[in-house]
Amino acid sequence: MSATRRLRMASLGVISTLILEFIFGAIHGVYGPYPSPGKSLGLFSNGWIALHVIVAILLLISAIVLVIRAVSARQRLVLWTSVAGLIAIIAAGGSGIGYAHDGAHGSALGMLLAFAIAMACYVVNLVVLPSGPGES
Repeated sequence: MSATRRLRMASLGVISTLILEFIFGAIHGVYGPYPSPGKSLGLFSNGWIALHVIVAILLLISAIVLVIRAVSARQRLVLWTSVAGLIAIIAAGGSGIGYAHDGAHGSALGMLLAFAIAMACYVVNLVVLPSGPGES
């Protein structure tokens, strides 16, 4: 498999994991307990938030692997978008920890905005990387 194909597949994997992360976070937002300023939410306090945290860890690992692959493939734009996506994922995680601590709406918004930025970065990877028999 070519380096370009591996980058495309890794980008698609990160996008799929981002979607799962969003789904588990949304389910927890609808059915899970809410933290409050006086009472934080344990990161493994229920099944949905536990899945959300586990997928977040897997997402972080897959985003790091994608950056490493982009470096070895010498794909400049993909490297920059992958690094930006990784930073957005880290920012979302930081916002998530803040949200679990005190339930601040700003933290929830931070998670959503960072998710959108990360998603855009990895979609750019799919758009700019060639696919099919003519890939280089």
